[in-house]
Amino acid sequence: MRIHALTHVPFEGPAGIADWANARGHALTLTPVYSGGALPDPAGFDWLVVMGGPMGVQDDIEYPWMVPEKRLIGEAIAAGKTVIGVCLGAQLIAAALGARVYRNPEKEIGWFPIEFTDAGQSSPIVGFLPPRIQVFHWHGDTFDLPPGAVHLARSDVCEQQVFLYDGRVLGLQCHLESTPRSVADIVANCADELLPAAYVQNAERLLAADADDYALIHGALFGILDRLVATGRSMD
Repeated sequence: MRIHALTHVPFEGPAGIADWANARGHALTLTPVYSGGALPDPAGFDWLVVMGGPMGVQDDIEYPWMVPEKRLIGEAIAAGKTVIGVCLGAQLIAAALGARVYRNPEKEIGWFPIEFTDAGQSSPIVGFLPPRIQVFHWHGDTFDLPPGAVHLARSDVCEQQVFLYDGRVLGLQCHLESTPRSVADIVANCADELLPAAYVQNAERLLAADADDYALIHGALFGILDRLVATGRSMD
């Protein structure tokens, strides 16, 4: 399978998604859209993965490369591809599907639980997980549920954490792909966001996650991606 990832900053790469692709023998290519990398033709990939970043969906003037990127996301969805978005990537997908993206009432930065909805608990994609798991977050924006999408998970401070559209377009506001290295990188590059707030943990807490914390989110990530593969094959 051919997977292509779009990155928006050098310190937010595919991380655990790349680990999964390598473990499963899938080809993974990458475009750093922030540095003018050429966007691929949708015919050249099976899955499109859209990663996170500190910019917002509406920041086209400051980041003009977002305009063709948004077009590509819409084209990939229309072409029937599997499309996965993480954080900013989920917001870009939500916008491509017609949903509003806006500032969340609270920033959510740290290790906090998400809770699966009734639809999530019965979902063939995420229903294998416990009803509530602790995951990593780093976001200030949120979005409305896109028309036609299924709401799979929420957190205490952010209603839209996971959604699925057409069984193949997955939005993850949270970061199941995080690794010790990727968390250290975002802490180093975005430390100015760690201002005291109800749902903002300090750098020491963010970096204190242990092997069990990462095993949980990677088990969730690998299981979700495996099920997306299986679901896609069953629909062929």
